[in-house]
Amino acid sequence: MYSWFFRRVLPGPVWLRVIECVFLLYLITLALFLWGYPWINDYFNLTGNTVS
Repeated sequence: MYSWFFRRVLPGPVWLRVIECVFLLYLITLALFLWGYPWINDYFNLTGNTVS
């Protein structure tokens, strides 16, 4: 799937596609930390940080 995305979806030469992949990974990570993980924390009430 990733090779198909890299070859078919992303435009430009290889060096530009690598930069685009890194930028897309950054955006996905940023979106998860800003909206995804806080929503999951509120929904599942994951406040304890000890293992027992």
